[in-house]
Amino acid sequence: MARKPRGRFIDGIVLLDKDTGMSSNFALQRVKRIYNAAKAGHTGALDPLATGMLPVCLGEATKFSQHLLDADKRYLVTAKLGVRTDTSDSDGEVVQERPLNFTQEQLEQALEHFRGETMQVPSMFSALKYQGQPLYKYAREGIEVPREARPITVFELNFIKLEGDELTLDIHCSKGTYIRTITDDLGEMLGCGAHVIMLRRTQVAGYPYDKMVSLKQLEALLEQAEQQQVEPKTLLDPLLLPMDTAVSNFKEVNVSDELSPYLLNGNPVTVANLPSDELVRITVGDGHKFVGIGAMNDDGMLAPKRLIVTRED
Repeated sequence: MARKPRGRFIDGIVLLDKDTGMSSNFALQRVKRIYNAAKAGHTGALDPLATGMLPVCLGEATKFSQHLLDADKRYLVTAKLGVRTDTSDSDGEVVQERPLNFTQEQLEQALEHFRGETMQVPSMFSALKYQGQPLYKYAREGIEVPREARPITVFELNFIKLEGDELTLDIHCSKGTYIRTITDDLGEMLGCGAHVIMLRRTQVAGYPYDKMVSLKQLEALLEQAEQQQVEPKTLLDPLLLPMDTAVSNFKEVNVSDELSPYLLNGNPVTVANLPSDELVRITVGDGHKFVGIGAMNDDGMLAPKRLIVTRED
């Protein structure tokens, strides 16, 4: 007999504002404990140095976390110019110091180099894997391994300010873009070196910035629930975003109540206006209840790919 998972069955997405100094996994586990959730997963790690938006999926929402991993991201980054480190951020060891000797025009020309579609060689201090191990483990042992350049897209790269030796930029980019690598490469183009001293993720997909909550806020709600002698979920659950927000950019396909039993049992069904080459967000009935995602099969029917399981808490 399968062992019953510890915690409650709760589905939704917490838009966490991760604090600096903590790992993404620590933040994930803390959110999981606060919500007493049976299952949780995050949608793309942030370095301990970094702060900002870390969507944490609870319960059935974890089935759609990959789509947030694949989503565009936006960052606010401050780089210290004139100093290069071995990790391209302030957690590393200084390897070179050089004077600043560039004009505003040269800076603008260098920034233009990173806009649009480019190829980027991942940092050795990334979580990409080589022979089953993340690159940062090799880096910590002083081992350099081959990395292939990967295509990335920088949709926007906005100059915010340059104060002394600190440069602040706003970057909207595709998945897999390493801001530390952009910073290091920019420093080399300017001839002075650079490393990240502040990194904040301000957006994942289309999630609103003002919906983020910090661990301190969540912990305060736990304390408030205890003081008011109410169940914590009374105060915590209203903060959850619906799980289908992870796939809100997918086209919706609505299935009738009559056909839904067949679909929910894993069978393909016939629907109108089904796109042929993309995943769709499936809803059921007049209430448009979200049940999962699917795609057209070889017979032109809607075949479910990932369906949610409805449980009682």
